[in-house]
Amino acid sequence: MGTYLNLGNAGFETIRNSLYVDKSGLIAFMNHRINTVNKLICVSRPRRFGKSFAAKMLCAYYDHSCDSHHLFYDLEIAGDPSYKQHLNQYPVLYLDITWFISNAGDIKNTVFCMQQKVIDELRELYPEAKREQTLPETLEKIHIRTGARFIIIDEWDALFREAKEEVRLQKEYIQLLRGLFKSSQTDKMIAAAYMTGILPIKKYGTQSALTDFKEYTMVSPKRLSGFMGFTEAEVKGLCQDYHMDFETMKTWYDGYSCCQMKSIYNPNSVVEAVQNGEYGTYWTETETYESLKIYIDMNEDGLKESLIQMLGGGEQQIDIGTFQNDMTSMKTRDDILTLLIHLGYLSYNSETKSVRIPNEEIRQEFIRSVRSGRHRELAKMISMSEQLLKDTLSMDGDAVAAAVEAVHSAGTAPIFYNNEQALRSVVRFAYISCVDEFQEIQELPSGIGYADIVYLPKRGSAMPALLIELKWNKGADSAITQIKNRHYPQFLEGWGGEILMVGIRYDATTKKHTCKIERHPI
Repeated sequence: MGTYLNLGNAGFETIRNSLYVDKSGLIAFMNHRINTVNKLICVSRPRRFGKSFAAKMLCAYYDHSCDSHHLFYDLEIAGDPSYKQHLNQYPVLYLDITWFISNAGDIKNTVFCMQQKVIDELRELYPEAKREQTLPETLEKIHIRTGARFIIIDEWDALFREAKEEVRLQKEYIQLLRGLFKSSQTDKMIAAAYMTGILPIKKYGTQSALTDFKEYTMVSPKRLSGFMGFTEAEVKGLCQDYHMDFETMKTWYDGYSCCQMKSIYNPNSVVEAVQNGEYGTYWTETETYESLKIYIDMNEDGLKESLIQMLGGGEQQIDIGTFQNDMTSMKTRDDILTLLIHLGYLSYNSETKSVRIPNEEIRQEFIRSVRSGRHRELAKMISMSEQLLKDTLSMDGDAVAAAVEAVHSAGTAPIFYNNEQALRSVVRFAYISCVDEFQEIQELPSGIGYADIVYLPKRGSAMPALLIELKWNKGADSAITQIKNRHYPQFLEGWGGEILMVGIRYDATTKKHTCKIERHPI
């Protein structure tokens, strides 16, 4: 077993001994691409979305220095015709770029040190390896003499994240990758390559630095969408096995999607919630909110307005094409929002070409970042929201109407405020402070029709449930009447607490909001 060459299967064995969701179908995907024109795969995911788990699984499966049948015989891959053909049949070279950065002394020496350390280890098994050679030259010589071909697994983008301003180092690194994956010797040296990272492959202008790679990203996961996170079926299975409430799990951690799969969950947070037996902000706690605050504090035109719409539950259309796949070349609002997709803070809908905040966990992270950020007007609106909640609980309809009107005037351009859906967005933003004590439910099916917005108190809370009905150019009284006539409160009566019925109306002629609040009899 080596440090870089043939690491063995201990890493995946540890994963199998823990809470494990079977993602071995990825191996079948790779098996059908070995020694084909599609053998170079780059998969980019946010941190803690299972990248290292997948890499360790592939190492254990392909590494010819160990026997891994006992780790895979009961998994999905064992039923694939390619299973035995490729099991433990390849020398595997694993390059963990973050490890090389940590041990290079000076980050500027990372590429040089990486090549020398790997070549030194290769020399122990292959005398053809020479220290004066580059890594691509070394692999070429080894193949010529021995016929050995390598599967390379690599967290590719760490240098672009850790050395954002070191342009020369980044170019040196890209040249190394081109030598490995974009040369006339690539087909001889490499049977397949699986690269992971947070960012897609770096662009120069409109072209990828490594055009032969097939990329599977957060904006376009294609056939790998089922490996982007946990699927709904997988989460339902975990909730059943560990006696967790599925609907609550969905509210907290669902929200990532693509054309092929409409519901994808944050895997780290789901596992943490299952293991701890309670829901919380597990994924966002693994890294300080400063990483998000840096980007939402930027002053690009339209960013503040986009944040307002998304915090209110809306979507924003963007153009992802100008993003250069790094953390420094951001010139527009769309570049920032695209980066936040790749970092996992936003979800992208490729059909509508729009982004939104995916779930409750991320929404709370945005609120924390806004409260301490430079957009003081946004922070002020969140403070106003806290007062709005107090006024709602006090059943002060006039104060609630005034607060919603203030939020509308301060943060939403009139062109967007011309229908009931726009009113819903403003009201949701106005009630941002509810996220700490309530679970939000939109268009709750109950009786005849749908209740517009419901804030259901979280377990252990003494708050009443808020049932909000919105009216566009109709009276606030008619909203309360509709709540009663369509029996909306009946759905909530089972939870056993108090219910406040809140009717909010906007008059497009007078530009005024009105509100009426009644307590539903228990």
